[in-house]
Amino acid sequence: AIRLEDKIYGTLVFLRRKAAERDFTEDDRAFIDLLASWLSQLLQQQKRRAELEAMAMTDSLTGLPNRRAAEIRINNELARVRRGGATFAVAVCDLDNFKLVNDHFGHEVGDRVLRHVAEVIRCALRDGDWVARWGGEEFIIVFYGSDSADAVSASERIRQAIRSQPVESGQMLLEVTASFGIGVLDRDERDIGQVLLDADDCLYEAKKRGRDSVVATDMASSHTLRRSNMLQHALQEKRLVPAYQCVVDLRSGAVVAEEALARLSLANGDILPAREFIEAAEGLNLIHRVDNLIARQAMERCTLHQRQNLTNGNLTYFINLSPQFLARKDMVESLMRDVDALYPACSSGQTSKRFFVFEITERQFVGDLDKLRHDLQPLLDRGFRLALDDFGSGYSSFLYLAKLPISFLKIEGWMVQNMRRSTHVMQMVKSMVMLAKTLGVTTIGECVEDAETAQVLRDVGVDWGQGHFFGEPQCDASVLSAAASAVVSGR
Repeated sequence: AIRLEDKIYGTLVFLRRKAAERDFTEDDRAFIDLLASWLSQLLQQQKRRAELEAMAMTDSLTGLPNRRAAEIRINNELARVRRGGATFAVAVCDLDNFKLVNDHFGHEVGDRVLRHVAEVIRCALRDGDWVARWGGEEFIIVFYGSDSADAVSASERIRQAIRSQPVESGQMLLEVTASFGIGVLDRDERDIGQVLLDADDCLYEAKKRGRDSVVATDMASSHTLRRSNMLQHALQEKRLVPAYQCVVDLRSGAVVAEEALARLSLANGDILPAREFIEAAEGLNLIHRVDNLIARQAMERCTLHQRQNLTNGNLTYFINLSPQFLARKDMVESLMRDVDALYPACSSGQTSKRFFVFEITERQFVGDLDKLRHDLQPLLDRGFRLALDDFGSGYSSFLYLAKLPISFLKIEGWMVQNMRRSTHVMQMVKSMVMLAKTLGVTTIGECVEDAETAQVLRDVGVDWGQGHFFGEPQCDASVLSAAASAVVSGR
């Protein structure tokens, strides 16, 4: 008998061609047992290999195909289209406000929601369509043989099914909604990457419309698509460049730091400020790539300044990093390796402190500060310091100060601009300054537009100031020249 995990898988039969004068000997039986054992081991190995392959292609939480499996299957679908088969549409489905579910109810409930939605989508699919977990709270759905109208109709049915089937959470029912962005592979289109970008663009549009909606390429606003395409091309061509704004010591008037602010260099040479594209970068899950480009260019500038002794070794460099970047361990580790290898000049040997200060903003809600601290730890371990931007813009100010090793506190610009007109705001700023001094934190007043405001900040004890009064953000001419060359050369 051939056994597989203590169960009989089959029977191995041996026949003689001629009638035997004697029965099988002990040696014969030992040889037969050896063959059966060998076949059992071979079958066991094949089963284990199949299980491992299935595990590598399956999301362990939902049981759906994972991203790797989805990418392989999408490429197979594309190959079939190229051979003359029917086209297909792709929908990216993102659960609305899922982060709040995890923060308020815990990850166990969040996992239950993901499993529930996965089953709802699976049951709502048409024959020939399939779904996979794309990552996080995103699912990808491929609608076989569908045009835009078919995909919108099918997605609407799935959207309504998700909304109409709440998840049980303890003593309450938790309503879940989802947004859908749809891209369609036309018969003349052969770039699946563009289809996925279209789906992401439309998902961003669906979120902007208030969530719980379906948007296809032909339904999305031309402004959204133009802004998205512009950002994608700028990232590919490395036309995201830093503009540097000085930070001044309010006591001495000396320039003590500069902040690297993201700018987008257009093909015609115009420069777009961050407010024109940062929201789109966040909505399209591209903000980590923006952070990465700006951080590396700021570090190159630091290295150049140190080698040429342009700043007497005193200048501090502020760089904005989003929670999305910090959560990408691969990007953080790559940045750290390059800092150690390529920018050793930007490490102060006297204090073992880096010249870099990474800013996180209070405006960007972070529900799990313990996780943020964990993500920041590799930077902190290497001596980098931390600044809290937009302090006073949200309700969680003191939580940030309590849980994170903040070295710099940047007072929200509207408070700086209104402190001379409002006694309440003035008292709030004074309280912030007193708290910062108690904690040993350096304060920076943002959006200083005139000498009077600078004087008031100095009088209440704010340490440093930043704003157009001291200097407008400026891009390096060499950086802009390189960005223009990238456009001309098509890099």
